[in-house]
Amino acid sequence: MPQARPAHRSGLSPLERATKLASTDLLLPRGCWTEEGVPVDLPALKANMSELNKEVVDLVWGRPSGGGVSASIFRRWTQGFVFSENEHTALEQFEGGPCAVIAPVQAFLLKNILFNRESSNWRQMSGEEQKTALCSTLSEILESACSSPSTGFCLVTWAKGQSPHTSTHTNTHTLSQTQDMPEPESSQQPQEQQPSESYVSALAAEELGFERFHSVLHKRTVVSVSDLREEVLSLYHTWRGCCGVLLFLYSVILTKGIENIRNEIQDTMEPLIDPVHGHGSQSLVNLLVTGHAVSNVWDGDRECSGMKLHGIHKQASVGFLTLMESLRYCKVGAFLKSPKFPIWILGSETHLSVFFTKEMSLVGPESPSEQARRVFQSFDPEDNGFIPESLLEDVMKALDLVSEPEYVSLVKSKLDPESLGIILLGPFLLEFFPDQDSGIPDSFPVYHYNGLKQSNHKEKVEYVEGTALVLGFEDPMVRTDDTPVKRCLQTKWPYIELLWTTDRSPSLN
Repeated sequence: MPQARPAHRSGLSPLERATKLASTDLLLPRGCWTEEGVPVDLPALKANMSELNKEVVDLVWGRPSGGGVSASIFRRWTQGFVFSENEHTALEQFEGGPCAVIAPVQAFLLKNILFNRESSNWRQMSGEEQKTALCSTLSEILESACSSPSTGFCLVTWAKGQSPHTSTHTNTHTLSQTQDMPEPESSQQPQEQQPSESYVSALAAEELGFERFHSVLHKRTVVSVSDLREEVLSLYHTWRGCCGVLLFLYSVILTKGIENIRNEIQDTMEPLIDPVHGHGSQSLVNLLVTGHAVSNVWDGDRECSGMKLHGIHKQASVGFLTLMESLRYCKVGAFLKSPKFPIWILGSETHLSVFFTKEMSLVGPESPSEQARRVFQSFDPEDNGFIPESLLEDVMKALDLVSEPEYVSLVKSKLDPESLGIILLGPFLLEFFPDQDSGIPDSFPVYHYNGLKQSNHKEKVEYVEGTALVLGFEDPMVRTDDTPVKRCLQTKWPYIELLWTTDRSPSLN
């Protein structure tokens, strides 16, 4: 880990000296070089920005009443998209916060690698293959976010000559005089001799600062999908470098349109990044996953006290499950629970990780028994595993079963022989769907990704391999664990069991 910058020091750093020389024709806000933990003065910053940039800052960082955004929180968001040295298809997250962007990108990256790539060894990629996979993934997310192709796509990059750049030969920071140009192949040292990208990014971000970052941004517009893909590919070194995650996020926001995002967010005063804790909002996650910055995870829109609350409107390509549902704080709808590909972003209280498998049968059409389970549970909002017998007729009607009063009464007596006044889910499914096969195999290989080094064994970002067992309600259950990962997955598969190949279960945080 890079050492913290001393609170007091004499002289200027190489980057500060270069900045002073390179910025004679660029009006910079005063106080760019804020020390760690000192809030950035947002009003002063916005006075030096274009009207469009002010709107972006308001939308992303909000209007903190306490003065500004903590420099430490901004620093956590200034990393690029960096692949793990230990897992060639996994992105690494240096500190908490940017998982709201990195995890969705990782999920789409896995979708493209697992299902669109011809190579059988999906865990191995050359540098050129990493470039192609990442850029096609970023382009896909930008295409999804575009509300109207006629308006084009926006790419936010560094203004010419203002890109933070680190020389691997001198290990000092300068401002690159060549915009978005990769180093010549011959000038690059072998991988093992280069400083780590996390080290480089952390130092560059420390020197850059919130105000300086927003003063040297440049917006490009392209009008066709083919031009977008070409431009995104040409900016590969920008996405990998310092602030690459933020540059991509700003690109998504401007491609979507600030006003369009405001129309979709439930609370327009809630920023996409929490200015106190640095976590991304659900609207931000939904924007990257679905192209819509809605604040909720249920299917469709709902009315509440005369106000329309927006949810998810179509099946997503990758899914989303959250521990908050197991704690009964929310209910994720089928459009996110049952995506097109068997990849799910997992949410805890503070972090996002990814659970995935190659087993496509998991996302096949809903079987009658699965539909029956879903409908039954919709009448059981507390997830008790039973409903009052008074609701049995409604459940049967919802499933288009025979629901004549005499027949319903007969079913009640059969399913509740002790007259307890409740109908259990298990006996109900056995009565009406005894031989239904969901098509899901009894067991299948699964993987879990967590981009934070400190959340991985020996602080190496690697996939945790395991085997999932999806049992029926009538099967005897052998509890394998009761970890947050499992509780999160049980919101999708109530009777799932997980057998991991490692000594410890993967971390959701």
